[in-house]
Amino acid sequence: MSDPVFFQVFAPLSVADVAALANGELPAGGGEKIIDGVGPLDDAREGQLVFLDNPKYVPHLETTKATACLIAKKHVGKVPASIVPIVVADPYRSWGIILGRLYPQGLRPPGATGETAVSAAAHVDGAAHLEDGVVVEAGAVIGPGAEIGSGSRIGANAVIAAGVRIGRSCDIGANVTVQYALIGNNVILHPGVKVGQDGFGFAMGAQGHLKVPQIGRVIIQDNVEIGANSTVDRGANRDTIIGEGTKIDNQVQVGHNVVIGRHCVIVAQVGLSGSCTLEDYVAIGGQTGVRGHVTIGMGAQIAAVSVVESDVPRGARYGGVPAKPVKLWFREITALRKLAERGTSVPKAPSNRAETPD
Repeated sequence: MSDPVFFQVFAPLSVADVAALANGELPAGGGEKIIDGVGPLDDAREGQLVFLDNPKYVPHLETTKATACLIAKKHVGKVPASIVPIVVADPYRSWGIILGRLYPQGLRPPGATGETAVSAAAHVDGAAHLEDGVVVEAGAVIGPGAEIGSGSRIGANAVIAAGVRIGRSCDIGANVTVQYALIGNNVILHPGVKVGQDGFGFAMGAQGHLKVPQIGRVIIQDNVEIGANSTVDRGANRDTIIGEGTKIDNQVQVGHNVVIGRHCVIVAQVGLSGSCTLEDYVAIGGQTGVRGHVTIGMGAQIAAVSVVESDVPRGARYGGVPAKPVKLWFREITALRKLAERGTSVPKAPSNRAETPD
């Protein structure tokens, strides 16, 4: 439930306004009613908007006190007469559109210190270049030669190292560190993200492990979002690249020389080993590991808690350890379950000991 201390409604909307923003239909009228907030389906009050996407929650429609509901056409007949149905193609996506209009402050990380300009408690090197409208919060450090575009915010205690370039309308969260990196426009780095540190490069041997200098960069293209405490290593001998529109969850490790395409989705605790490649529109479930030098083809999907050890074709759906086509993976799981349910015992091995009479 939204807390008015943290999230205040920008301006109420009529139901007709909601339908227009969501490109929806009002089959039962009621467009004049006012929406002044949102709530969960099972706990909403009058004046609030809800949505129904998962059919599991259809029974909650009977008891909700919400004023209106974003809903797919197939479920509209189950909406009580007291609720205004707004029929949309994708209820969850429409919900996101309306939330962004009602609570625009929820689209960006909040400022930690409330600064609206360059804080007197920040350190900006004289050789750095900040365009008009840049906000730098207390404790942040901007190094020599760094360039930051207009409308960007640098959070409290963030460190932007020498020579780093950050585009316009970016949000760099508290305690973020960025070095050896070029960042595009409208990029969000949530608190604790680390970009551009050494990749894990050592020439290992009996004489000890020799550190190999990592001399590449990190390139982050426009509209990328990286979740809290994720790490992106700089390239070893070429650049680590994150493509336009890609969304990365919390606590993800991106190794050196990794190339991530456009509009990929990478869920929490994924590990991408050095020099692996994700083509455009790849989706990887949480806690999955990807081996180095592997390529995952365009539009492929990897199930959570998998290990990708070899190349994945375009458009494929893989899962398991090691990852394999999901149909094969499901057959293996089914076969193992059936063996376990049979309770088949393993034959006892014959004894090599000579039998002796009692």
